[in-house]
Amino acid sequence: MKRQIIDTISAYKTIIIHRHVRPDPDAYGSSMGLKGILQASYPDKQIYVTGEHEETLSFLDHPDQVTDEQFEGALVIVTDTANTERIDDQRYKSGAFIIKIDHHPNDDAYGDLLWVNTQASSASEMIYELFEEGKANANWKMSDGAARILFAGIVGDTGRFMFQSTSKKTFETVADLITYDFDRTELFNGMYEVDRNLLHLQGHIYQHFIMDENGAAFIKLPLKTLEEFGVTASETSLLVGSLGNVKGIKAWIMFIEEEDQIRVRLRSKGPIINELAKEYNGGGHPLASGASVYSWDTADEVIAKLKKLCQ
Repeated sequence: MKRQIIDTISAYKTIIIHRHVRPDPDAYGSSMGLKGILQASYPDKQIYVTGEHEETLSFLDHPDQVTDEQFEGALVIVTDTANTERIDDQRYKSGAFIIKIDHHPNDDAYGDLLWVNTQASSASEMIYELFEEGKANANWKMSDGAARILFAGIVGDTGRFMFQSTSKKTFETVADLITYDFDRTELFNGMYEVDRNLLHLQGHIYQHFIMDENGAAFIKLPLKTLEEFGVTASETSLLVGSLGNVKGIKAWIMFIEEEDQIRVRLRSKGPIINELAKEYNGGGHPLASGASVYSWDTADEVIAKLKKLCQ
């Protein structure tokens, strides 16, 4: 499969890389890391990453502005995106050929060529594996910038190597990546330093979350609370793991109200939660998923179902 992907890439002059909406470090890492590798390996090709920029990830990189005309006859590669509804920039359909590279469950087998590995810690780890194949068989090259952002993607999706998805292969990959020239301290500062208002909101979460006797927990963050602390909905993504430090917790939900929906962030230390997420316009990994609801009554339904999972 990797050889097929490499052969397909070599055949196209223009390559446009997509990732999922509401990007996280792995979405940026896999898409922009692949871009950096391809630019270093094929200087004659036009390589772009499309999608709406997430300001909290500005320390990593910025996507490109891609015109409708550039999609004509282009190869489209979608990384880190399980289903078509979550692909950022729906113009992906306008390309000539679509490749899917992902590590989520393959519930939506879209694309003309698919490489899905649910055992990989991250899509960024898969991109490095693709690079290894390309280096051995097509003289692919890795840039320092690509190594930096792939490293960030792996760190982000493994929770700094704490999640069960972290494997021997993961550590071998990052061991290779840190041989390139980038400042890990500066990178970690960008990933984990937060403004004081976000820390104040974290304190609010610790004070007001609710957990039952079986270890099911939740916190609701309505718009009024976000405005009170001066925090955007996207910034709360930095806090979703906070409740994982609570002794006795099994699984938890953070509800974040936006103008048009309530974002549902689910995390678990054991109970499988991605099937629950699928019931509410979402999905993801067995222990880390996301969904969307449109009323607080529906949010209470999700809480009730999480409690049953934890019994």
